[in-house]
Order: sequence, then C-alpha cells, then structure tokens
Amino acid sequence: MNAIRSIRNRLGLTQQALAQALDVTQGNVSLYEHGQEMPPKVARRLVAFANQMGTRITLDDVYAVQEAQQEAA
Repeated sequence: MNAIRSIRNRLGLTQQALAQALDVTQGNVSLYEHGQEMPPKVARRLVAFANQMGTRITLDDVYAVQEAQQEAA
C-alpha cells in the first residue's frame, strides 16, 4: 500500500478531507496515492497535521514507500 494512502487511512480521512487539511485538491491526493511524489512543502504539512491529530509520522514515513516503488520500477 502507498505510504500516503496508509497515513490517510490511519488518520481515518477521505481524500477530500486530507486535501482540505493540506490545502491541495482531492485530485492531488489521488495522484500522490498513485505514485506521484509529494512536494516537500506538502509533505511537511502532512507530517505536522498527522502529528497534531495524534498520529506520529516523519518525512521518512511519507517518502519510504515511494522510494521503494521507484527503485522497483
């Protein structure tokens, strides 16, 4: 499972709700979940938001699966 989708599921949010929290579109969230690399600015927002919601993550959590998928391609 993609790291972004996994984090979103842990937060119990829809793509639309996560998009609003990150100030991006739902379409962007979908792209991130399908392998497009999340820009660093948005990734930092995701880490801050998740931690604020009580889900402890780091930038490594956001990018870990994306890097593994790129290496496998």
